[in-house]
Amino acid sequence: MFIDEAKIRVKAGDGGNGCMAFRREKFVPRGGPSGGDGGHGGNVVMEASQRHNTLIYFRFNPEHKAERGEHGMGSNCTGRDGKDVVLKVPVGTLLFDADSGELIHDFTRPDERLVVARGGRGGRGNQHFATSTHQAPREHELGRPGEERAYRLELRVLADVGLVGYPNVGKSTLISRISAARPKIADYPFTTLEPQLGVVSIGEAPHEESFVVADIPGLIEGAHLGAGLGTQFLRHIERTRILVHLVDVSDASGRPDPVQDFKVILDELRSFGHGLDEKPMIVVASKADVANPAKLKKLEAMARRKKLPFYAISAVTGLGIEKLKYAIGERVRELRAEPAALPAPQESAHAAG
Repeated sequence: MFIDEAKIRVKAGDGGNGCMAFRREKFVPRGGPSGGDGGHGGNVVMEASQRHNTLIYFRFNPEHKAERGEHGMGSNCTGRDGKDVVLKVPVGTLLFDADSGELIHDFTRPDERLVVARGGRGGRGNQHFATSTHQAPREHELGRPGEERAYRLELRVLADVGLVGYPNVGKSTLISRISAARPKIADYPFTTLEPQLGVVSIGEAPHEESFVVADIPGLIEGAHLGAGLGTQFLRHIERTRILVHLVDVSDASGRPDPVQDFKVILDELRSFGHGLDEKPMIVVASKADVANPAKLKKLEAMARRKKLPFYAISAVTGLGIEKLKYAIGERVRELRAEPAALPAPQESAHAAG
């Protein structure tokens, strides 16, 4: 199950109360105040992890509470601090304030940590209130309450390359040929119900390079308005450096015009916003082993007019796969070298709620 959004409540631990005590020992007639301080409450910490790839844990466990600090004790003994709670989230998780919608943090690096709720300070014991004129104080402080916050988590996969196109154009078969990913492959629409990530290696050691490819579930007309699965997964394309747009040029799809198919998907990317339609793109004619020659020629002419790289492949027979893989790798290398950073994530009006 792929869960890419969740709402949670976190509560940091309260601080322990300070103690009121007086030292009474044999041969110590003026022991004085000896109340220890309360321990600090535990924090709630969020940490990015590469071992996690969904937010399903938070969907079914929406409340998280850290341990409170222990109360202070006599003999100037400070109470134990409460233990922190560490919440592991996938790399690529966005943390939003649930009430204001403000973006709090973007977890883009493994092992990145952020305190999302800070524990309360422990109260001071009566030892701190003694003065030369007030030698037997009975004042002591209560522990401060820990922070309590509500957040919304949203996962957007981190990949260099995004595969887009209509359902059943061969995206899953392609990613299975160029990487170790093994998505479900079948001859019906929307076989892929969640983004699949695959690592593609090119070249030979020690000069071997790699890039990450995301197989995005198929888009259809009206995807940006919620048709099909588009609204749920279009956001995952935002972080990719380049899009590989697969178009079926066989007659099996039942759609007569591959150029129109290309325009429909491009319009959906444009309508969703966030500059998806402006990303570098490679046009790929899929199922070239059973291609309709007229469709193949028409799509290639369109790509030439738009000055887009064009490749014809067959993920089943392997035709053109290696050439496409190295072309993608070369383009990714060029984009990585550019100084411009990825665009900052924005709150999306199309986000699935």
